[in-house]
Amino acid sequence: MIRVAIPETVLFRDLDGEAVLLATDSGRYFGLNEVGTRMWSLLRLHGDVEAVCRALLAEYEVPEARLREDLAQFVGTLAARGLVKI
Repeated sequence: MIRVAIPETVLFRDLDGEAVLLATDSGRYFGLNEVGTRMWSLLRLHGDVEAVCRALLAEYEVPEARLREDLAQFVGTLAARGLVKI
């Protein structure tokens, strides 16, 4: 099980289905598209990558292997930028 925590230094704003993340410690902004916003929201809700994957599989018509790859890449990118802690 991979758990994800969002640091208190990261702020999130939803802008009609798309989102902006602000890393207050660096002052950097990051934009998310609709799917990225949904992944982020589910990570905030569950904190568990497997639970996020199950929820997304129920919502989107996408092959499971593709979703797992995309989600792992998304979480890895967030972690590399300091927006989540694994």
